[in-house]
Amino acid sequence: MFPIYGLAAFLKPLTVLLKGKPLFLRGTVYTICIFVTEFVTGEFLKKRHACPWNYEDAPLNIHGVIRLDYAPFWFGTGLLYEFLLSRSSKNAAKPPRLSSPNPGDVS
Repeated sequence: MFPIYGLAAFLKPLTVLLKGKPLFLRGTVYTICIFVTEFVTGEFLKKRHACPWNYEDAPLNIHGVIRLDYAPFWFGTGLLYEFLLSRSSKNAAKPPRLSSPNPGDVS
């Protein structure tokens, strides 16, 4: 399942598009993206009898691979990913600080 969670990195371009938009809109878009990813990967793995989760007995499930009652959790998770992805890009954008021991020394 960890490779599936790694797909969250693909939310990065979406975070750029949604920057400055209302929190509720951003969280809803992330929730939908996570549901779609969970559904597609769940169906793919289910056809190969390799799906590690089964929600068939849970209320509000769709094909046993997603649960609509998880929407609040995915809403928060999407916003957490947004925060983490924005922090990682800020750190990556900073060039390394080069300093010489003596100011003015260019050698």
